[in-house]
Amino acid sequence: MMTGTAEQLRETVRRRYAEAAASVSAAGSGCCGPEAASVLGTDERFGSTLYTQLDRNTLPVAAVAASLGCGNPTAVADLRPGERVLDLGSGGGIDVILSADRVGPTGFVYGVDMTTEMIELARANAATAGARNVEFLHGTIEDVPLPAQAVDVVISNCVINLSVDKPTVIAEMFRVLRPGGRIGISDVVAENHLTPAERAERGSYVGCIAGALSSDEYLQQLAAVGFVDASVRYTADVADGMHNAIIQAVKPGAGRPHDTVGTASTPTIAGCCATDDAASCCEPSVKSSCCGDTGAGLPASCGCR
Repeated sequence: MMTGTAEQLRETVRRRYAEAAASVSAAGSGCCGPEAASVLGTDERFGSTLYTQLDRNTLPVAAVAASLGCGNPTAVADLRPGERVLDLGSGGGIDVILSADRVGPTGFVYGVDMTTEMIELARANAATAGARNVEFLHGTIEDVPLPAQAVDVVISNCVINLSVDKPTVIAEMFRVLRPGGRIGISDVVAENHLTPAERAERGSYVGCIAGALSSDEYLQQLAAVGFVDASVRYTADVADGMHNAIIQAVKPGAGRPHDTVGTASTPTIAGCCATDDAASCCEPSVKSSCCGDTGAGLPASCGCR
């Protein structure tokens, strides 16, 4: 059982994942898959074994080795070409890289992580994978460094249970989604009869058990910020009354076409292109009208490079 203040819990989580990133980096990208996976001591309930062999074969070894999740959110988020995706707690970048392939060159994927070591590992993994339509941002999932209505889909893999302020995380997901946007989350979820103390008896906070929400708590918090069509579906047992689960929900409102031309009121990313323009302004013939000067120093998040 984990005790302590919110800041102490957050620091414990940060240190755990910093150590995990360092372990993977120290193992080197040349090690084979099983050896790399063993670095973090994961088992069949967590980690890269929850991805298909086909997915694992397309990824850098270090991205597979750094996987600490409890599912594969890219398999349930129904990602489509041209969409913009946000991965909360992106770790070593496995879900960002897989999402980048699914949304294609006209789409874009952001990863947010609070651990500097994981951000550095993820950037290296993305470079190895040749994923250019991605950006990793240093920040917390309680204060996402993106403007409102910036993305079509939010994914996350066994990270929300680690947050010390889950209502704020869920509110942030709602804020950054466009109307009609959706979430596809993998997380550990408790059965409704388990008290917080009983959840803590089954595992540690940093081990993704003690901090888990119950099914009803998840649904209530999603509804509280405005999500609709919410569901929690168990996929595997991780402890008595605790399960890996898929959480899905939708932000009400009609979605907008991905190629909509931006207006003065459209939010911008890093002070550059309007988010509505970002996917459509990558061709040289339209860069200047979309983004102006595309020289060095232009933020990669604009999609204009």
